[in-house]
Amino acid sequence: MMFRYLDINTYILKQNNISFIMKLSAVRDIWLFNCTEGCQFNLFDQNFKINNLSKIIIPNLHIHNISGLLGLLSTLNLTGRIKSLHIYAPVDLKYYLDLGKKYSRTNFSYIIYVHSLKTGLIINQYGCKIYAFNNCHQYEFIIIQSEQYGTFFLNKARNNHLLPGPLYGKLKKGNSFLCPDGFIFDGYKLTSISMLGYQICIFLSCFYKRKIFENTLHSRIILL
Repeated sequence: MMFRYLDINTYILKQNNISFIMKLSAVRDIWLFNCTEGCQFNLFDQNFKINNLSKIIIPNLHIHNISGLLGLLSTLNLTGRIKSLHIYAPVDLKYYLDLGKKYSRTNFSYIIYVHSLKTGLIINQYGCKIYAFNNCHQYEFIIIQSEQYGTFFLNKARNNHLLPGPLYGKLKKGNSFLCPDGFIFDGYKLTSISMLGYQICIFLSCFYKRKIFENTLHSRIILL
């Protein structure tokens, strides 16, 4: 999984309301946090394919966070997109989108699902879980990536006369088995190195809070 700020000027973290991309390693999908002005230009500038955008997550309805949203949605429409798009945002965003479509007298050729943010698990897909927490009328997030098991060496298992079946799955998880003759099949020797999971916290404020300290004790931190 890859994270990248879209505006290179925000690497210094001296301003709020910035956009960043989360690119999943297992699929082509990209997830966007915030949709600031010039967001789609930065997507093109950093060589991301705009049609791979599958989710947009907006923590609050501050104008800086949604100023590039209608333009981005219109661009997707002009490219002939047919794949649905999921937007996770406070409940009032749907009224903003309805007014925007009415003002511009346009409709989108693809389906937009607007999911109202609430405290708890909001996304559970591709081994990635995103939890949202309401903090002073805006949302903050915790991203948890589960451990990814290594590739199972099928040829090596066959050379050891292991027949395909449930045993393969258990060996892939690192389990070991003792045979009647005393020979040990070590799952770690039949798979490549597993990728460790991790936890990332996304906050909108860098001021000290007890909740932030508790949630980020063993986490990486991203500021929006």
